[in-house]
Amino acid sequence: MLTPKSSQPVHTKTEGVPAEAQRGRPLPRVPQQGSGTASSPECQPKARQRLLQARNRPRRLASPGPLTRRRKRLGWPVPAAQWGRGSRPITSWPCSRAGTSEAERAGGGAGGCAAPATNMPFDFRRFDIYRKVPKDLTQPTYTGAIISVCCCLFILFLFLSELTGFIATEIVNELYVDDPDKESGGKIEVNLNISLPNLHCELVGLDIQDEMGRHEVGHIDNSMKVPLNNGDGCRFEGHFSINKVPGNFHVSTHSATAQPQNPDMTHIIHKLSFGDKLQVQNIHGAFNALGGADKLSSNPLASHDYILKIVPTVYEDISGKQRYSYQYTVANKEYVAYSHTGRIIPAIWFRYDLSPITVKYTERRQPLYRFITSICAIIGGTFTVAGILDSCIFTASEAWKKIQLGKMQ
Repeated sequence: MLTPKSSQPVHTKTEGVPAEAQRGRPLPRVPQQGSGTASSPECQPKARQRLLQARNRPRRLASPGPLTRRRKRLGWPVPAAQWGRGSRPITSWPCSRAGTSEAERAGGGAGGCAAPATNMPFDFRRFDIYRKVPKDLTQPTYTGAIISVCCCLFILFLFLSELTGFIATEIVNELYVDDPDKESGGKIEVNLNISLPNLHCELVGLDIQDEMGRHEVGHIDNSMKVPLNNGDGCRFEGHFSINKVPGNFHVSTHSATAQPQNPDMTHIIHKLSFGDKLQVQNIHGAFNALGGADKLSSNPLASHDYILKIVPTVYEDISGKQRYSYQYTVANKEYVAYSHTGRIIPAIWFRYDLSPITVKYTERRQPLYRFITSICAIIGGTFTVAGILDSCIFTASEAWKKIQLGKMQ
């Protein structure tokens, strides 16, 4: 008779059987003592277990450094020299790596990827001399923040100053020997405005003479006489021309039909100018050096002698247009003249001579390249000095902290 099967579960003897045997993998051969077969009961179980454990133990990669982690993050190849002991270098590229084309993935090995090239491809970023530093490698400080804010404010101030100078025009002067106004025909225009409060208008006249033989008495062209003090005085205004040679013009009573006995030559000079009128704020020249000269308190019977040195002046504006004028220096003397016949009739003399030196004023703006150079110098110099200052302060503070902690003697 057959014995019925027991209801208890049947247990297979798998305890102590290696995992390779359970998965159908062949077991490694273990050297035995005596018998030459691996299935012999005389084999050493401890040695076999050690071999199996060493085979099944997962390999641990050495902890990669920051450079290795960055190369992995950017998809760059990691050299085998940067792997730790027990690690394996990269033998193949993953199919999803950046820069791999479809043809390369299709023509690869078993994994469908092509083997990487031995030499890295040309990268234009190699020429970058301003390498970027990650933010996690920098350390902000309060001192650096204060210096940075002051540096920016200083740069802004200097930038606005340079911008103002670039927008505004500047006047440059130069000296040379030449006759600037050759088209004038050798003539100089003169503007005279003088008041004689104690001399009648019918007695006042203008005389002109020079070394070219000109001698004109009682010049009346472009002149005007205005009575003053109820007709007792006179104001003479004249516009005339003189030759570019030494000479003189004088206000006197020589042209009067009847000479007074005691002519009073006390006067006030309102204006005496030569050439065109220049009204430029940035030019401070002696274009009307005798303007405002007051001789009312002088001797009424005295003659007045003004010696003028006329200097040609050229003004060229930003558009290139030139205007011709004249400056002059003055020296004067006051005297009562006598001759063998008695006292000479007084007069107001203006004796002039021309200087060979010409003064030229040129209006221009600062060039753009000079403005850019100044701005670059301001920014670069300020940041350099501020960086040196911040570095010195930071180094000193770190040294002081080490001294307090006893780490530096």
